[in-house]
Amino acid sequence: MSKNQRYWLWLQKALGEGAFINNIIQDFGTAKELYDANILEWRMSSSLTLSQVSKLEQTDINSVDEIIYNCQNNSWQIIDYEDENYPERLRKILNPPAVLFVDGKLPDIDNTAVIGIVGTRQASEYAVKVTHIMSRGITECGALVVSGGALGVDSASHKGALTAGGKTVAVLGCGFGTNYLNENKPLRDIIKQNGALVTEYPPFTKATKYTFPMRNRIISALSVGVLVVEAGVRSGSLITANYAAEQGRDVFAIPASILSPDFAGTNKLIDDGAMVATNPRQIVSIYEEQFDNLDLSKCRTVDELMYDESDKSKNITKNENMLSFENLEKGRKRRIENEKKSMALKGNTKTVYNALTDCFEHIDIITNKTGLSVSAVMAELTALEILGVAESSSGKRYRAVL
Repeated sequence: MSKNQRYWLWLQKALGEGAFINNIIQDFGTAKELYDANILEWRMSSSLTLSQVSKLEQTDINSVDEIIYNCQNNSWQIIDYEDENYPERLRKILNPPAVLFVDGKLPDIDNTAVIGIVGTRQASEYAVKVTHIMSRGITECGALVVSGGALGVDSASHKGALTAGGKTVAVLGCGFGTNYLNENKPLRDIIKQNGALVTEYPPFTKATKYTFPMRNRIISALSVGVLVVEAGVRSGSLITANYAAEQGRDVFAIPASILSPDFAGTNKLIDDGAMVATNPRQIVSIYEEQFDNLDLSKCRTVDELMYDESDKSKNITKNENMLSFENLEKGRKRRIENEKKSMALKGNTKTVYNALTDCFEHIDIITNKTGLSVSAVMAELTALEILGVAESSSGKRYRAVL
């Protein structure tokens, strides 16, 4: 925490998230120096509009005390622009957040090869599997995966990193303490124990259609490269890719089916010059000389990663056929239907479902996660299988059906 924290909170509250504060900082210095300047200096500055001057005048600095109280009361960290823990990569963009709110422990961003992974929420089975494999492979090599904590590609990104035993960061488009996306709360709880949840929005700020595009610039700014998986031509993922290009970040894309126009955004990125990514090494190798903590000897092929994650008691070729482009739409519809079913779950059934991952795990592991008895877990797993949102394998292993 810097000594000027209250002033940075005041600046962000006055001008709002996404304001181009770097121009203001160049003119005035710190947020405190801006606060101490007189109104005439504000009005004469070319970095402030008349509307912004009016907002600065109308914002009482004492109003930020409630934000500080809420953060202290919930153990949420406030990292302001002057804080030594504020990422330098983020500080260099034109519209950096004056303040970040962090739940968990923010990794050493500036000394890490951070790869942002973004894509559609209504991801196909192909996209989910590819994302999980790429994220896991990237993490095993020593990189850090950052995504948005949403459903679909975002969730697969975080789960892949966690499966590899690594840390991950989720940048949220809302404030802490909101009820946004409750079905993903178990995943967010794991992320903050193995990385961090990050947002520029004050506690209890609700998500809107405007907050998500704004948070995308943070995902790209924290990263050295951004990987786009299955995105529509006008999707938020392409907004992130555009931010990445503007910020001088590398842009990678997973090739998508040319038969699926709704998700032609990734192919368009490739047409426009994005680097094609078909395995983790292609991405991580670019940064090998820049970051000492990368170890390319740990990079595995897609085949090796798929074999490690697949149910070895089943025919792997059959699993690969399920991921073919011809089955994308069928798989997507099934995923949407299963998401609706999972959102309707309650009580112990919901608890057991939230303990499942997209990889087969032994019932003992699932039981330990839930805190329920083995018999209770077995009963709920049976119910979940009947609903079609879970499946079993040999050796009392279970996973969620995505």
